[in-house]
Amino acid sequence: MATLTVAEAPSGSEHKTPRQKSDVKVSTGTNDTIDIEHVPVNDDPRQWSRTRKTMTLCIVSLATVVSTLASNIQNPSNLLIEEDLHATSSQISWTLAAFQLIQGNFPLLWSAASEIKGRKPVYLVASAIFVTGNAALALSKTIDMMIGMRALQAAGSCAVISISAATLADIYEPHERGTMMGIFYAAPLVGPALGPILGGSLSQAFGWRASFYFLLICGGIIFLSFLILFKDTHRRERSLTYRSALRRLHTSREPVQSSIKSTITAHESSKDQTSVKDTEKQLQRLDVPDDKLVASTLGLDDVRLSIKDIDPFRPYFRILSRKNNVLILTANGLVFGFTSCLSYTCARTLANAYDYDALSVGVVLLCLGIGSIAGSVIGGRWSDRVLAKMMEANGGKWCAEIRLEGSLLGMPWLPPAVIGYAWVCEKHVNVAVICVMLILIGFSSTWMSTSLLAYLVDANPGRSCTAVATNSSFRGSLAFVSVITAVPLQNTLGDGGLYTVWAGILIVTELLVILVLRKGESWRKEGEERELKC
Repeated sequence: MATLTVAEAPSGSEHKTPRQKSDVKVSTGTNDTIDIEHVPVNDDPRQWSRTRKTMTLCIVSLATVVSTLASNIQNPSNLLIEEDLHATSSQISWTLAAFQLIQGNFPLLWSAASEIKGRKPVYLVASAIFVTGNAALALSKTIDMMIGMRALQAAGSCAVISISAATLADIYEPHERGTMMGIFYAAPLVGPALGPILGGSLSQAFGWRASFYFLLICGGIIFLSFLILFKDTHRRERSLTYRSALRRLHTSREPVQSSIKSTITAHESSKDQTSVKDTEKQLQRLDVPDDKLVASTLGLDDVRLSIKDIDPFRPYFRILSRKNNVLILTANGLVFGFTSCLSYTCARTLANAYDYDALSVGVVLLCLGIGSIAGSVIGGRWSDRVLAKMMEANGGKWCAEIRLEGSLLGMPWLPPAVIGYAWVCEKHVNVAVICVMLILIGFSSTWMSTSLLAYLVDANPGRSCTAVATNSSFRGSLAFVSVITAVPLQNTLGDGGLYTVWAGILIVTELLVILVLRKGESWRKEGEERELKC
């Protein structure tokens, strides 16, 4: 198992990359340890030109926009689908819920594959699945087929969402990630914001199938972009999966080396000593490897991954073995569950209480998207600024928990905005006030989520892809629950009661973040010590 130790940031050089105190150092089976975040590699993605990095950022961001469009582009046309396919409201709900559940949990498999095969092959396979799912949806004849194809569509779309953050971690240093994560995190917010407008417009003009034909075309463009323009960012030298396998290989060779030494010693100390040639012949009969081969240093090219190495659930549970990760994953999942519930119930409120059509509902929901995009970009920049100031104050040293300092400015605004929205909707106040509340909610919730995502990446060096996939699992599962229960709760409590409860949940969520800010570093050290003993 990888050996984890604590490393301090180098000081006194502007050209060296600042490292956090918890940078992972991995034992390779020898007496040496390495900082996995800064292992020398060929064609280092972090040394790529600004143009190449920007192109990579643009491709994965555009792919994420298209993938997230699929989450709610069908909402305006649900009634048309229900009539055309002779479906019930419950069956329509399952097309939405199944998408959320699969999109949240399937990344566990994609992340494991990307750590072994690289990012580009996974992007290509997932994009092909996404295209296939959209083609089948556009041609669906029954609601059962549509539910199944929505699951297939989600399986293809979720790879981009989960692996893209790890891709950015491959090419950007920790002190740059806040800004870049902020820009990237705006991408999955653009999709849900524009989805209802695009879906409503296409459905009114060409029918409900047009939305899926549109996604089919976009998916094809994304596939070609990954095939032609994208350069793989994954390096095995910086993967804990390969490092762990290398250490296992070293360990398995040690008994062989010991056996060789024992055999040679026995021959040398024998009373009836044979000639050197006789000894060599005996060793050959034992089929012992050449001494140079045994003494040579094993490398990653010698690694042959086993099923044990590619088990996606083992690293998943390793992420969950640390208390700091569990609390941040829960917090981020609850925030996402809240926004999923908000988008769904807000559309119902606008349609039922305000008598808005699908396109008008989409325009109002765009306010939530605008606030979210602003919160993502500004929050990411603020996170980097706070990180730089804290590093300067601490002599260049830092830990991952400093990243959470950036979320504190946005957190106080969220619960009051949610309570305001709750009672504005309950009293059917002018829709302009709802728009203002949606902007505030989108801004503050995404400001918070941006820092939490950056923290997960920084707190799990060498496992960033698995950490992001685990984050997607929490988000998808909690969104599934919140969407399934949204309508019954809204009908029972009303918007006022429902979102007052959500405000209370979000206050608890913010307390979890503050707790990790205070105790997270010590919890991570405890986790590292436990892993050392395994």
